Formats: sequence, structure tokens, C-alpha cells
Amino acid sequence: MVGSVFSPYYARQRRRGPTNPLDHCALNIALYTPRGKRWALTERGRGALFRDRDTLEIGSSRLEWIGDALVVDVDEIAAPLPARVRGSLRLLPTAFQPRVFALEDAGRHRWWPIAPCARLELRFESPRIRWSGHAYLDSNWGDAPLERDFSGWNWSRCTLADGGTAVLYDTSPRRGERVSLAIRCRPDGDVDPFEAPNEVILPQARWRVARATRADPGAVPSVLRTLEDTPFYVRSLLQSRLLGQPVIALHEGLNLDRFARPWVQRLLPFRMHRAASSR
Repeated sequence: MVGSVFSPYYARQRRRGPTNPLDHCALNIALYTPRGKRWALTERGRGALFRDRDTLEIGSSRLEWIGDALVVDVDEIAAPLPARVRGSLRLLPTAFQPRVFALEDAGRHRWWPIAPCARLELRFESPRIRWSGHAYLDSNWGDAPLERDFSGWNWSRCTLADGGTAVLYDTSPRRGERVSLAIRCRPDGDVDPFEAPNEVILPQARWRVARATRADPGAVPSVLRTLEDTPFYVRSLLQSRLLGQPVIALHEGLNLDRFARPWVQRLLPFRMHRAASSR
């Protein structure tokens, strides 16, 4: 993240006046295993940032396009309990797609599913993990703070039987109409929008952040596992039915009214550290 959107340090500086997003950069990684999870999100200033056409370095972690593969070398410290998070990921897209989607009427916030169908090879030393499977790559960027233009959103993606990916994106802008995107991404790079099915309200997690999804008529989506449960954000694995087939979906629900509240901003540094130096 270049201009870390959920950073309490960035939010505090913005309240004081214009600030440079390059002073608020971070690489976030979350690893979920049967033995537990590790989460790292350390913010750094512009002295720890390097980027060019093919490379992004933040601190001691690095992302680089090598041919058609995105190689990510991670070297971070987990929070809230310190532990090393070190290893590499290699993402191999089946195809790239060029279409960018607006997330609200004014077009200040955009979403680009760069490679919605991909494979991932993961090799980590700490914790020791070896894994390969389906993957997905997208990008979000904008011209204003998220909490200024949205009250929240629900997003999910799932892998389909043909190796494609379906993505559902429902945003709640503070001005203008609600945006509901439903797209099917095929392994060859073609993207086919489809009519978003009916909305289904999901059970709330411990922090009671609302979460909802869309599913085929008659389907009853269920939460298989809540991966992250925070005062303003919830990440879950869902079991559902979409486009006529059973799916397992990764889902996120975001409440930006909660994010902006002072008590939430005071809690965030427990999970989002800021490095004392530029490296």
C-alpha cells in the first residue's frame, strides 16, 4: 500500500492538513494455517520506499515482475505478538485484463482486477509453509480518503469450476447511487458482467460489523470461518452458490463509519505498527 488507506498515522496527518502518501507505505500479509495465523502490517516512510516500472520495495520486502510472474519476497514482523514472517510468493496469471471499474459516480475511486485468474506458489520459512493453488490479483486506488466517500462495502471473489473467477462488489457511497458489480472473469482474460443476484444478509461476527453477499435464488450462504474480526473490518470464508454452481468465497465487509471513530483509531496501532526508522 502506497498511502496506507487504513493507517491511523496517515488519518491523523490528513486531519492536520495535506500530507504526502509516500510517507505512509506498508506491505500487509496475513497467513492462515491449521495451527493459527500470522499478520504483519508495518508502516514506513518514503525513505523505505523504492518503485519503478517492475519493482516495489517497502522496507525489506519486495514485489517484482519477472517475465509474466509477480514475485513477492516478504520479510516482516508480525503483530500484535512479534514473530518473523519471512518467505516468498510467485503469482502466475493465466491472462491479464485491462478494464478498470469506478466504485462511485464521481470516479474518484477505481478498482482494477489485473489478473483475476492465476496460480500461486508459496514458500515460507517462518512460519514453515508450502502451498500452491488458485490466486487473484487486483488493485484499488483513489483521489480521496475512503471514509470521506464511502460508508462501507461488501466484496467477495470465488474460483469457478472452469478455473475462472467471479467477483461481487457492493459499495455504499456517501453521495450518488449504490454501486453493485458482478463480473465473471474467464481464464483467457475475458470479463463478462452479469446481473447481480439477490442480496443475502450474513450473521454478524463478534464486533458486529455487517456483512452481506449475493447468491443464486434459493441459496443460503453460510460462514465457514471468520478470518479477521475487527471493529471496522471482517474477513470470512463463505460457502454459497453462484452462477449455478457451489462455491467457496473469500469475503470482506468494511464499515468506514466505524473506522473514522476516535476509539477505533486509538486501537489500530496494536495491529498497524509504524517503523521507528525509514528501513
